[in-house]
Amino acid sequence: MNGQSLSVRDAILQRRSIKKFNGQPVERDTLMTVLEDAKWAPNHGNREPWRLVVASSEELDELHTVLREFGIPKWQELPEVALSKQMKKFLDPGAYAFVIVKEDVRQKERLEDYAAASCYIQNAQLLAWDLGIGSCWKTPPFIDAPNFREIMGVKPEERIISMLQFGYYDEMPKAKPRMSVEEFVTFFGSN
Repeated sequence: MNGQSLSVRDAILQRRSIKKFNGQPVERDTLMTVLEDAKWAPNHGNREPWRLVVASSEELDELHTVLREFGIPKWQELPEVALSKQMKKFLDPGAYAFVIVKEDVRQKERLEDYAAASCYIQNAQLLAWDLGIGSCWKTPPFIDAPNFREIMGVKPEERIISMLQFGYYDEMPKAKPRMSVEEFVTFFGSN
């Protein structure tokens, strides 16, 4: 980046989910700035319903051990080459943020909190993108595994809604086609 921020529109239109990171670490201060600024997401009643477990810099090695265990079933049985290829998707991101939301017993509040946390995630992705950092919102099945939840310090009344990967990348993915607005908008009263 040349020091000039993207417009909101440009950030929204240009951002891509990055799945091939180059392994360069994301500095803790940079990540914390992104996560700090993302808190301005709209949220009902200013509940700020999100909580994050973050790994960058020195925590990454320990997290990689956990991700190997949960992310690659029967990893011990894989040949080293196959294991290395499978682990690349976990080793190459330069930082992680696991986004956790309280599971309110009231359905309306639960949905509001999930929506607010989703806005928080989008803000974090756009802010990172503006700094030249890619991201990918992932929801692998193991984030609901009781042992993984315990390792992450997730309480019984909480749920992990995102394994958010951050990192630098060498190749920009192409934009995938999107529906035109006419395909998903109906004007009120026009059956």
